[in-house]
Amino acid sequence: MKIACLQIDVQFGKPEKNYVHLEKTIREAVRLHQPDTLVLPELWDTGYDLTRLDEISDQNGDHAKKWLRSLAKEHAINIIGGSIAFREEDVVYNTMLSFNRKGQHIGTYKKTHLITLMEEEKYISPGKKNGMFSVDGILSSAVICYDIRFPEWVRKPFLKGAKILFVPAQWPIQRQTHWRALLIARAIENQCYVVACNRIGSDPNNTFAGQSMIIDPWGDIVAEASPASEEILVANISPDLVDDVRLKVPVLNDRREDLY
Repeated sequence: MKIACLQIDVQFGKPEKNYVHLEKTIREAVRLHQPDTLVLPELWDTGYDLTRLDEISDQNGDHAKKWLRSLAKEHAINIIGGSIAFREEDVVYNTMLSFNRKGQHIGTYKKTHLITLMEEEKYISPGKKNGMFSVDGILSSAVICYDIRFPEWVRKPFLKGAKILFVPAQWPIQRQTHWRALLIARAIENQCYVVACNRIGSDPNNTFAGQSMIIDPWGDIVAEASPASEEILVANISPDLVDDVRLKVPVLNDRREDLY
């Protein structure tokens, strides 16, 4: 499977401009690389303009669903839709929407752990369900940004056979070393691929780290983007490698479920 992470800048609180920029980048990625799967960053529609979510969030995700479905079907690619500000009645969730090559909706994940350092909990509600879904027949999982600090949550789908972890993010530059270390750790401990798509650029409160990464189940970095510029990060992954690693080092089988 060829995967492309779209590491882009996001304009603060300007969904219309972000849609235009992201569509241009998607079409460029398809033209240049012909990937099987595209991965988008966190809150690519609004950025962290949290105080204005009443005005700019997407009611029932209707706009994003129609747009993502259309692009996935047009280009016959899977789109792991990063996340958007998704409104359900009077509640907003930080939500990933994913679509397959036929434009079919294959997965929804609502960010479960909200980052108090960015006051996310004041404006967004937490999800309660894991992000398992299947991409081209490969069982996968998704978390969003801050979720990677909670290994107990991340591991659950991998006990059920998931092989790929998708991580869209808006990870700040001052904790860039944590980003790298945590992603590698999640790949090693779950013996899975980690596909992490961060944004770059700044908003009024933060500068973001970029450095999107694709990591194999040994914990080796297959591809890594710049920390300072927009980039289409591309790599081929082989889900069979997950089976090989789990057979050679049966960590998941050696857990002491009687103790923890």
